[in-house]
Amino acid sequence: MQAPQWTEFLQCPICLQAFSETARLPISLACGHTVCKSCLHSLQRKQCQFCSSPIHTEIDKLPVNDAILQLTGVSIKRLTVDELDALEPDERALHDAKAAIENLALLLKPLSGGATVAAGSNHSGGGSGGGLLSRPMQRKLVTLVNCQLVEAEGRARAQRAARSLGERTVTELLLQHQNQQQLSSNLWAAVRQRGCQFLGPALQEECLRLILLALKDGEQLARKTLVMFVVQKLQEKQYQQASKTSVGHVVQLLYRASCFKVTKRDDDSSLMELKEEFRTIEPLRREHDAQIVQIAMEAGLRIAPDQWSSLLYGDTVHKSHMQSIIDKSQTNDSFSHSIDELVIALTRSGDPHHLGDLRQHFEFLSQISPSIDSPVTDWEKTTKAMEAAEAVVNGLVKFIQARQNSRPQEYAQQPFNNRYKTSMCKDMQQKGACPRGPCCTFAHSEDEMERHRRRRSSQQKGPIPSIAPSGPPFQPTPMHPSQFVPYTGQPPPPPPQHTQPPQMTANPFFAPPHQPVPGFYDQRPLIRPMSQGSMGTNFPMHPAPPHQQPYTSLQIGRA
Repeated sequence: MQAPQWTEFLQCPICLQAFSETARLPISLACGHTVCKSCLHSLQRKQCQFCSSPIHTEIDKLPVNDAILQLTGVSIKRLTVDELDALEPDERALHDAKAAIENLALLLKPLSGGATVAAGSNHSGGGSGGGLLSRPMQRKLVTLVNCQLVEAEGRARAQRAARSLGERTVTELLLQHQNQQQLSSNLWAAVRQRGCQFLGPALQEECLRLILLALKDGEQLARKTLVMFVVQKLQEKQYQQASKTSVGHVVQLLYRASCFKVTKRDDDSSLMELKEEFRTIEPLRREHDAQIVQIAMEAGLRIAPDQWSSLLYGDTVHKSHMQSIIDKSQTNDSFSHSIDELVIALTRSGDPHHLGDLRQHFEFLSQISPSIDSPVTDWEKTTKAMEAAEAVVNGLVKFIQARQNSRPQEYAQQPFNNRYKTSMCKDMQQKGACPRGPCCTFAHSEDEMERHRRRRSSQQKGPIPSIAPSGPPFQPTPMHPSQFVPYTGQPPPPPPQHTQPPQMTANPFFAPPHQPVPGFYDQRPLIRPMSQGSMGTNFPMHPAPPHQQPYTSLQIGRA
């Protein structure tokens, strides 16, 4: 039987009926699958229908998953203080661990769309983070919620799920502290520093297919010959930007990924041959993408799966493909390195939200072994792991909410798109809930669709151009008291009358071409004559008679 989708965690994967308080109580098995109690009683063999794991405990003794049951609208009974004090140490540890998981499950309320929770809403009862958490965080949170703590195998699985959730929380915090505008340039700069290159989604895909064509059926070619073949084929397909250097860098990227089997020769170039497992496009492209992801991690870059899909493929269809590559590239020390990078990022930013207080929880989760064969620990460590996971996830939710409140326009305003919120979300129509929450590009109600329709129409009209002068407002220059002229109430004196200057000596340059008209020059403004020494002639410094002044460009323009 096929395993259920992780988003369908509120229904039984066998009968496909929603969990309820009466006949279909959710029972989680040690393998991590949750089935209703009615289907468990009807099993012919005491084993899981999906992974064939044996069921060692009696079905009636298996506990009900209250974390899932509360998402269906059922109120969970809480123990009083006296009842808690009367519990045994192991029972008290089990209760505390379950309480931490139940509190984390409340963050999935917008995703679940339960009876008492409006789809996509943010309630104050702890369920305010479902719309803020990314899909990888939601998926890992669902994995933890489906764990069973009674059996030893279930506790070990819960500890590994808590560790994985904490590691993803560190990655989310690093993504929040990165400069998204410089992410692409920093990535390709890191790739070029290692002698490799990415030519773009379309050209890179075509280059990989041509390399596969040249080396099909185990053929061996020298590196220079391989590069020349690929460049020639690309230029025939109108890829004029392809060069020997760029294609050689793509070959170097595959060489770093250990995709070639190299045969050395004494007096000639080495021969390159594709390994047998990389002679089809799917594994070759996967290894190529994994190498770029590894280079980014070595450079300290954290990129989300949807961003990886846009960078390497030019779309968002390959998010799951990139997420699987990221998960497989994680090592036992990746968690510790991510914590150190987060501490450095918090030091640079000043840590205004006090995320440094979560370091002890992160370090505790990083000490949990991710291996399946790791020995089962005691109840105390299990409880502490669940409480640490609860603390770090709540810290992430509070950090995202604080940033959203401090910069509401950055989160509320969406980029202008003619198709944004133009149709109803299918998940909302069919299931009554959307796993993407407020980040969904489809409308969740008619009012929301109408609101964005009005916003698009106003943006298409454009803003009214402003006629206000740009720059700072005009500020008059202050005057000294000595510069003020007292007001006497009398009209200002008339301007001085110019007297006839003395006669000049005859100069052929000033000889007027005609006799001036009387009264004509008296009404024209006085134009300063050329300074002495200009044009190699000694001119007088006093104003010349109007009829003897040389014509200037101003006079010619007025004429």
